[in-house]
Amino acid sequence: MKLLLSTALLASYSCASLAATPPAPGTPTARAAAASAAAAAASTARMLHGARQQIDAGSWLEHVTTLASDDFEGRAPGTRGEQLTIDYLQQQFRKLGLEPGNPDGTYLQQVPTVGISSHPTMSYAARDGAVTQLIFGDDYVAWSARAERQIDVTDSELVFVGYGVQAPEYRWDDYKGADLKGKTLVMLINDPPLPDPKQPKRLDPAVFGGAAMTYYGRWAYKYEMAARMGAAGALIVHEAKPAAYPYEVVRNSWSRENFAIFDKAPDPDFPAVPGWLQFDRARDVFKAGGFDFETLKKQALSRDFKPVPLGVKLKVSELNAWREVASHNVVARIAGSDPLLKHEVIVYSAHWDHFGIDETLPGPRTQQIFHGALDNAAGVATLLEIAKAYKALPVAPKRTIVFLATTGEERGQLGAKYYTRNPLYPIDKTLVNINLQGMNVWGRTRTVELRGMGQSTADDVVVSVARGQGRAVRPDSNGEYGNFYRGDQIEFAKAGVPVVYLSDSLDFIGKPAGYGREKLMRYSAQQYHTVNDVVDPKWDTRGAVEDIALLFQTGYHIAQNKDVPQWKPNAEFRRKPAPR
Repeated sequence: MKLLLSTALLASYSCASLAATPPAPGTPTARAAAASAAAAAASTARMLHGARQQIDAGSWLEHVTTLASDDFEGRAPGTRGEQLTIDYLQQQFRKLGLEPGNPDGTYLQQVPTVGISSHPTMSYAARDGAVTQLIFGDDYVAWSARAERQIDVTDSELVFVGYGVQAPEYRWDDYKGADLKGKTLVMLINDPPLPDPKQPKRLDPAVFGGAAMTYYGRWAYKYEMAARMGAAGALIVHEAKPAAYPYEVVRNSWSRENFAIFDKAPDPDFPAVPGWLQFDRARDVFKAGGFDFETLKKQALSRDFKPVPLGVKLKVSELNAWREVASHNVVARIAGSDPLLKHEVIVYSAHWDHFGIDETLPGPRTQQIFHGALDNAAGVATLLEIAKAYKALPVAPKRTIVFLATTGEERGQLGAKYYTRNPLYPIDKTLVNINLQGMNVWGRTRTVELRGMGQSTADDVVVSVARGQGRAVRPDSNGEYGNFYRGDQIEFAKAGVPVVYLSDSLDFIGKPAGYGREKLMRYSAQQYHTVNDVVDPKWDTRGAVEDIALLFQTGYHIAQNKDVPQWKPNAEFRRKPAPR
């Protein structure tokens, strides 16, 4: 498969600088300069072609198969599965000839976490005093991010706060100065879906991103706001369609041992009791207070909405057991070759963790293991293939390339969060994060989709490289699901680092319309965060190979180019000027 860039594109990235006064066209000097640029471009093309040839579907699939095997036990942090995984990654980095990425001379960055197993009971008392006991897992999921033996919330008034959003730039405040200390907030999932005044059947693109979700719609933001308001708890109403995943995903993700970065102080990102309510149970709770859920949901779409006390009292008692877990990020690097630029870095990341084993599930052991083949053995395998391509270059890139395999992504991007708070390489010298999450295993595509497209000029590099592959780039067609905020890249973005994060391209070559969406929806409904996320012998890895080449070349050109990625003026996470 030939994936060569155009000569003009290669020349634009291989030239370190332009002459202040270009020679007049047609002069001998101009002809010589053009010939030199063409020769440099041809040399770069040959070099990249040779490096891309190292990207191999067979070895990629071998890595995925190994990491997603029963032997690795679902790769949960703090388990035998973690030790096997980090040993494997260190072995592979050594085999490829990569340097240890930690300045202490090792491949590991210790991430101090605490694994908390919460055993909650929850009930609510209606206006008439009738008490309803909820069933953990079936009706709700609640946990704790605090290493405390027992957490009790008694007679906490339930208050409906709409979408739980406070966004001054949109003149939106669901809280209106209400005193919510000690209360439990009930919140709707996602952003407020406001209709476009000019086209009521569409969402207003000027508010909360229109059809695309913003960070305000993420559960992480909602829990942060509850903690900021001094609430005792926060319960998000789960609705499968706007969430883009069924309630089973919530149960699998949060109903067992959960992890937090270890700190003796309470985690400021969570109230004492964060959780989710199953949709039908939420309707029952509203009814117990004399309210209709759908009516209040409609009222929450107004800027005039104010918090609504539901007249229902919540009682929660959590017994917690915890263990301190020294989990690990695995880090390797290729040092930059330019003495002036090698202190600037490009970070490729992929999370290695998944959900381990649930021995309460029926069936043989293999049906109790959360194998995590696409999520995210595929991303880790991609990290290794890209590293192999870089090592095949005759000269290392000008800037340093860092390969970061993170822990705890499934528990709230813990490894990435810890790294950005305790970076091994300065954040202000980190030019871009290219995050690898899942891969296309259903064939080649005509287009490339980018999550969060339009945030930074790093997207422009992706567009140029994809054009050289004969493909177009477009925004995530499922932006309403908020996938841009659901991976390690969000921690880098929040720290001010531009990111590149591919989405699931749906326009497949040689396949009927709707093929890609059908595959994606089936994966989301039947495999995502379940024991069924396994290697499939029917996978078509040609699309994965093409995307891996795209991501390799994107990082390479950023590492070589004079101009570095910049946030665009309207970028959501534009915190600081791009590093120089």
